[in-house]
Amino acid sequence: MQTINPTTGEPIETYSEHDHDTVETLLQRSADSFDSWGDRPITDRQALVGSIADVLRENDEEYAQLMTREMGKPINQSRAEIEKCAWVCEYYAERAAEFLQDERVGVHPQARTKVSYDPLGPLVAVMPWNYPFWQVLRVAAPTLAAGNTMLLSHAPNVTGAAKAVERVLADAGFPEGVFTTLVIDTETIHDVVADERVAAATLTGSVGAGRAVAETAGKHLKPTVLELGGSDPFVVLDDAQLDRACEVATQARVNNNGQACVAAKRFIVVDDVYEEFRDGFVREMESLTVGDPTDEATDVGPIARADLLDTLETQVRETVDGGATVLTGGETLDRPGYFFEPTVLEDVPDGSPAACDELFGPVASLFRVEDEAEAIALANDSDFGLGASVWTQDLDRGERIAEAFEAGCTFVNEIVQSHPKLPFGGIKNSGYGRELAANGIRAFTNEKTVWVSPPDGLDE
Repeated sequence: MQTINPTTGEPIETYSEHDHDTVETLLQRSADSFDSWGDRPITDRQALVGSIADVLRENDEEYAQLMTREMGKPINQSRAEIEKCAWVCEYYAERAAEFLQDERVGVHPQARTKVSYDPLGPLVAVMPWNYPFWQVLRVAAPTLAAGNTMLLSHAPNVTGAAKAVERVLADAGFPEGVFTTLVIDTETIHDVVADERVAAATLTGSVGAGRAVAETAGKHLKPTVLELGGSDPFVVLDDAQLDRACEVATQARVNNNGQACVAAKRFIVVDDVYEEFRDGFVREMESLTVGDPTDEATDVGPIARADLLDTLETQVRETVDGGATVLTGGETLDRPGYFFEPTVLEDVPDGSPAACDELFGPVASLFRVEDEAEAIALANDSDFGLGASVWTQDLDRGERIAEAFEAGCTFVNEIVQSHPKLPFGGIKNSGYGRELAANGIRAFTNEKTVWVSPPDGLDE
């Protein structure tokens, strides 16, 4: 298993996959660790989760450089990702006990009734490469605080980051076996999910990968949380503050080199302001600096892998062949590495990849609509339902439209983002279940009803 620097196309490191015997040993260790870990006072578990933040900040530049080297994230964004990871760890270190405390429920004056939240056991987390630390730790912080153990199967192209996260938790003081990185192939992932010692699974990734893991887990009646792809609409109304909308639209499309599930991808603009928004948006996209992600002046780095660049190029070509107009960009860059120009497409035909699929890269699709009603209809005309945003100076109007969007996360005059205090996830082909907030820590617990009646029964 080899990692490749997407900026240069050159190898970084080669890793040996865990063989069957090693996987068996690590699985058993995780299962054995669960008993003692789940029995520890939650205050102990919270303290260790808080210690993760300390280790991250002490070594933030090392981890940021590793992310940028392995998947091409601009270095300033890598540093921000490490800080966000520290934040989510501190959040659960502070709030875990509150979220998991017993909830007393009155059903009868003579009965004691409550709901408790007990850990389930080892959790398998199948994670993607685009946010190599954040995706892992936004699951690990609540999962471990709840008393579960965790087995990580990370994307092969960020194996270095996967091993680094394991070292972070060891340095933070977590006992051996509570968090384990598995270096395994796809077939072995399914074997691990199916293993009787594993209690649950979570996956962030493609629709195909999510369906496959959910199928395996479903056969064995194991709970899952899936956060899959998105084709998020960015709706601009006739009363939007256009200068800011154009600026944020650019950030929303090219952040993380355009490789984010919640990146804005379909820009739906009402007719009255379409041309003004289009021209401003194109100017903003053309002003971006594409280059070496270790250079702090770089806005857009490379696509993470050669095969992903090929896919993006094919999607754009098929869309243009179908009738779309390229307003700017549209080509790979003739340089080492896996670079694609910031691109804006207009007149995107129905059924084309840029209209229907998730484009993972700095490619935006513009759609012109007559009015608000058509904008909402087009925004919801998608197999995905992860995030959506609307831009208007009328906040009541914006909130009404945000409620009309078919998505798990809707925003008015703000970029779609995840926040530790808010549930995060999607609907339709964007998955199910929620991460973060109280939902994220309760997702992999046994929500247990406890009813205690007196020995002679309840009075009628």
